[in-house]
Amino acid sequence: MMPDKPTTIKEMAKILKISVSTVSRALNDHSSIGLTTKMRVKKLAAELNYEPNQKAIQFLHGKSFVIGVILPELSESFFSAAISGIEDIAYKRNYTVLLAQSHDDAEREKLLVSKMKTQRVDGLLVSVSKTTSTYEHFEVFRKLNIPVVFFDRIPPIKDIHYVSSNLKTGTFEAVNFLLKKGHRSIGMVNGPATLIASHERKEGYIKAMTSNRLKFDPSLIVSCDLSEEGTIEVVNAMLNHKRKPTAIVTFNDYVALFAMRYVKSVGLTGIDFVSYANLPIINYMDHTPIASVEQFPYKQGKKAADILIDLINKPKDESGTGQAYFNIVIESELILSNRK
Repeated sequence: MMPDKPTTIKEMAKILKISVSTVSRALNDHSSIGLTTKMRVKKLAAELNYEPNQKAIQFLHGKSFVIGVILPELSESFFSAAISGIEDIAYKRNYTVLLAQSHDDAEREKLLVSKMKTQRVDGLLVSVSKTTSTYEHFEVFRKLNIPVVFFDRIPPIKDIHYVSSNLKTGTFEAVNFLLKKGHRSIGMVNGPATLIASHERKEGYIKAMTSNRLKFDPSLIVSCDLSEEGTIEVVNAMLNHKRKPTAIVTFNDYVALFAMRYVKSVGLTGIDFVSYANLPIINYMDHTPIASVEQFPYKQGKKAADILIDLINKPKDESGTGQAYFNIVIESELILSNRK
């Protein structure tokens, strides 16, 4: 017969006529408890549908065994892949994931950071929003000695843990690829200046041009807010540029989709596109980019979660000032399209 209220360790100890500490240790497979006793305790626990008191466990270990994740948009395949990597590691290491979306809004991100603190997460994984320009809201976690690891979209601040993709080399490969195809006027639809990723793309572009002894024209790199409307506006300006580009590198596959659809709508052909992320969406486009820079979001998510949980479990006396910061950069890879 099922008990009316949750079974306690104290009640199990009384039934088995052993101490409360023995029951607790048996349930946790402590080496000091014999196999027979462990089997007796676990058998009774199963019969009584015993559930561990999570609050008591949290109090005992000083942890909630929950990690917070704040990312821009879960609907984007890139971040869906990243959260899969995060959850795989969290599951493996017995942590629960508390997920929130900033929807690329800085104020919402600040509120979510505050709520994560209230929820007493043990650590936080963050990919910052494209509108975030100040980062004081993360300082409260530093003051509370709660680790934060950034991934993919990294804020331009010192002394942080992060995992990112090498976009400089990826962009260099992308632009070099277009140059080898004979393009000389290459445009770039870049992201907001607040993102380090935007600067890395620009640096890779400049390096590719100068390495090929070509003059860098800064007017061919334009920033946009990554929306469809913003993309159309800057692409339209490019098409009216005195050096109308014959190829365009776009911030990601979604921006490539917006740009290619607009170019087609105005009746233009012959412009080659290269994008970033190499998302499954490009396989469903009528006209795909000729190449895309793979940023390995699943791998980024796994590595970021692993680092965060390692930091959470680091002994307290090792986590003070002067600590080493994990700065992991995963090499990107230019993936050529299979289109005919």
